[in-house]
Amino acid sequence: MEKIYETNVTDLGAQFEEFLSGKMIILFMDNAPDELQEYCVLHGKNQLNQDIKVGDMLKISDMEYEITAVGDVVNENLANLGHITLKFDGDTTAELAGSLHMEAKEMPSIDIGDIIEIFRK
Repeated sequence: MEKIYETNVTDLGAQFEEFLSGKMIILFMDNAPDELQEYCVLHGKNQLNQDIKVGDMLKISDMEYEITAVGDVVNENLANLGHITLKFDGDTTAELAGSLHMEAKEMPSIDIGDIIEIFRK
């Protein structure tokens, strides 16, 4: 498998868990504006090696998810801002341009220090 993307979780916003019930995780680089940080999973390094495509695999902790839809600006926003929304709903069409959709299954637990990776088979 080829690694497309890797980052590490540096902080968890005080209210990021509010989005878990909606099967969403909002990623943002750890230099996110203060008013957004409390809702986000913040991460450090941000190296996108290739554009993310449907069929790639997202891995958080030990959980793997097949990517089912890629919003129009996901690759640009991730590369430039480290900011996208992960949605674990199985949708095959991205309703929002900044959303990355994964297969609908159990949400991952997420903690400071976790690695988030995207692979291509």
